[in-house]
Amino acid sequence: MADSTGRSESSQTLDRGIRVLEVLALPGRAGGLTITQLAGELGVGRPVVYRLVATLEAHRLVSRVADGRVRIALGLSRLGAAVTPIVRTEARPVLRELADAVGATAHLTIADGDEALALVVVEPTWTDFHVAYRSGARHPLDQGAAGRAILAGREGRRDVVATDGELQTGAHGLAVPVLTRDPDAVEASVGVVALEPLDVRTVGPRLERAAKALRAVLR
Repeated sequence: MADSTGRSESSQTLDRGIRVLEVLALPGRAGGLTITQLAGELGVGRPVVYRLVATLEAHRLVSRVADGRVRIALGLSRLGAAVTPIVRTEARPVLRELADAVGATAHLTIADGDEALALVVVEPTWTDFHVAYRSGARHPLDQGAAGRAILAGREGRRDVVATDGELQTGAHGLAVPVLTRDPDAVEASVGVVALEPLDVRTVGPRLERAAKALRAVLR
C-alpha cells in the first residue's frame, strides 16, 4: 500500500529506519535516546518506533542500554569501516595529483565531533623534503588550515584558509572546504601543507579543482 506521496509502506519503513540512525548519530547523542524522544524526533507514534528499533536491533545497528535508551551499535561501525577504504581508494588519485603539482603533502580531512581527522594523506613523490603527516592524525577543528576550512564551510564560505605553524612549527598550510549540496553529508576539507610558504594565487585554484573532484567521492 502507498501513502499520499506515492511511497510504498516498505520504503516508508526503510526511510524511517534510516532517520532513526541519523538522529542517534547526531553529536551529543552517544548516550542514546528514549523511545519517546525518538518518536518525537520522527513525528510518529511509539509503537512505530518500537518496531523500527526491534528491526535495527536484530541487525545490530542499534542497541538498548539498561535504562531503555536506544543508541548506535557496533554493527553500524562495521558498515562505516567498510566505506572508509572505498573513500580512500577514490580520493588518493585526486590527492596524488594535487601533492605532485604543488610539491606539498596533500590531505583529505573530515570533521569527527569537535576534531579534524586526516582521513587520507598523500606525500609528493619528487621533493627532497616535505612535511610528514599521517592518516588518522587528529587536532581541534579551530586549529590548522584543514579544521578552519571545515568551519568556514559550515558558514557557506568557499575561500582558501591559510595558517602558519599552528600545528607544527615551520609548517604552512592551505585548505578549502569540500562543500556538497547534501546538508547531511560528511563535513570535509582538502588541503596541502609545506615547509615553505605557499602562493595562494597558484595553489588556490588547484585546491578548488581537488575539492570539486572530492565532492563526488563524498556524495
